[in-house]
Amino acid sequence: MSRRPFDPRLLHRVPGARRQLGLLGALGVAAAGLVIAQATTLATVLAEAAGGRLDRAALAGFLASVAGRGALLWVQGTVAARAAATVKAALRADLLDAVGRRGPGWLSGQRTGQLATLAGRGLDALDAYFTGYLPQLVLSITVPLAVLVRLVFADWSSALVIAVTLPLVPIFGALLGWQAQAATERQWRRLALLGGHFLDMLRGLPTLHLFGRAPAQVTVVRAMADRHRRATMKTLRIAFLSALVLELVATLSVALVAVPIGLRLLHGGLALQTALLVLLLAPEAFLPLRAAGSQFHASQEGLTALDEALTLLDPEPTARTAGQPTAANSGKPAAARLTGGPDDPDHERHYQPGRHGEIRFESVTVEYQRSTALRDVTLTIRPGERIAVVGPSGAGKSTLLHLLLGFVSPSSGRITVDGTDLAALDLARWRRQLAWVPQRAHLFGSSLAENIRLGAPDAPVAAVRAAVRAADLAELVADLPDGLDTRLGERGHGLSSGQRQRVALARAFLRDAPIVLLDEPTARLDAGSEAAVLAATRHLVAGRTALLVAHRPTLLAEADRVLRIEDGRVTEQEPVTALPREVVA
Repeated sequence: MSRRPFDPRLLHRVPGARRQLGLLGALGVAAAGLVIAQATTLATVLAEAAGGRLDRAALAGFLASVAGRGALLWVQGTVAARAAATVKAALRADLLDAVGRRGPGWLSGQRTGQLATLAGRGLDALDAYFTGYLPQLVLSITVPLAVLVRLVFADWSSALVIAVTLPLVPIFGALLGWQAQAATERQWRRLALLGGHFLDMLRGLPTLHLFGRAPAQVTVVRAMADRHRRATMKTLRIAFLSALVLELVATLSVALVAVPIGLRLLHGGLALQTALLVLLLAPEAFLPLRAAGSQFHASQEGLTALDEALTLLDPEPTARTAGQPTAANSGKPAAARLTGGPDDPDHERHYQPGRHGEIRFESVTVEYQRSTALRDVTLTIRPGERIAVVGPSGAGKSTLLHLLLGFVSPSSGRITVDGTDLAALDLARWRRQLAWVPQRAHLFGSSLAENIRLGAPDAPVAAVRAAVRAADLAELVADLPDGLDTRLGERGHGLSSGQRQRVALARAFLRDAPIVLLDEPTARLDAGSEAAVLAATRHLVAGRTALLVAHRPTLLAEADRVLRIEDGRVTEQEPVTALPREVVA
């Protein structure tokens, strides 16, 4: 795909950069004026000095022009750096928002290492684009135009030669740029693959050691790094070749101007001051184009990352696609009005935050690219019911929870809350009514209190301590060196599986939401940890609507109803004693 020097999508995506980019354009116009002023005053000073006179006004103007160009260069660099910082911060925030909006269903199909490389090293490469290439791109438009206008009035024949030879620089630059673009895209792909593979390897390092595959993966990473090195060197070779070609074209073009000027001056057909002005301005006309050509190669990696980021941030299709939240609710502001769905044409019924009526699944089907997770599910969840969901692995139990969480959307059918279509609700406000305890709760590398406050960041310490007691964590907190202020390792390193699950339960207690979703909270726990988690779970679901994905009979005993999912279809089960052996195993 051909890449433009400037992507207009950037202004739409980051409107905060418009002012700085506009200021760069104004500075480019001012720089062109100073170039003309500097050449004109210097030509006057030299012509007068050749006659034995000193034009003090012209000398002062020349010194002022030089100082002005220096100051303008500093201001230009500052504005460009601020524009780069603004764009990078906005794109990183938008990327994180896009990943969160598309949800785990979309993220599970991506390589997180490549996304991390894009948001980190990839966007950092935009510095070279904004501070190097973009200012030179502006100057390559303003300065040549100003030089041509000035020379038309000074010596039209020289202006004609420059006008004819000037396009040779961008033409040769474009020819080499196409090669450089392909090489840079290959380099970027290899870097993204290297970053993604390296992150995957680090995450799976214990497994690799267990099976004796760590040395082999070291060899793979070394080979990938070597391929990236070769791709980088190939890109640099093209960049150096491009610089040589552009310098040669510019030098020959200036010579085509300088030789006739010298001959005409020798025969008295041109004034000294005009000849000096032409000789001073001719290189200035080609300089920004040469510099832009050189900076273009340095900015290619950033442009590739920018194109990939903007493509990722493009609006999602309005069609309802399983694995992603619907476009109807993913982009609504938090203050959006929550109105009724198709069965409520007058929009008089409003969803009330903090309370809910019946939750209904109406012929809901969820299809992924290679499988169907749920088929024609019709289900009613009444307020205060505790419903256990059982079934073999991969049957669609977690998908049922993800539908309520807004992580996936139905391929067909709909879900209503008190008669209002869930697709018409604002997801952020709806999720505030949910407490979720997943199979593997993610703990961040911050204090224990901050991890518990994840769903209620403004909760007072007393409420946090109450949640700790309710989740049976009081003994753990007492044993920690700094209590609730103890910093946890990444992903809760230092805590057992049972303790991490109880931290997740403490989050749910502190959130105090009317609807609780639990996805196998006792999976992979020993008997002691399971008993502690079950005791906390009983306390948590009391008086709340709860949907519990469960395998073990001890958790099923807490349910008012038991649903079985198999082959994507939901059927009502009898009490636990009637469950098939494979369900409770």
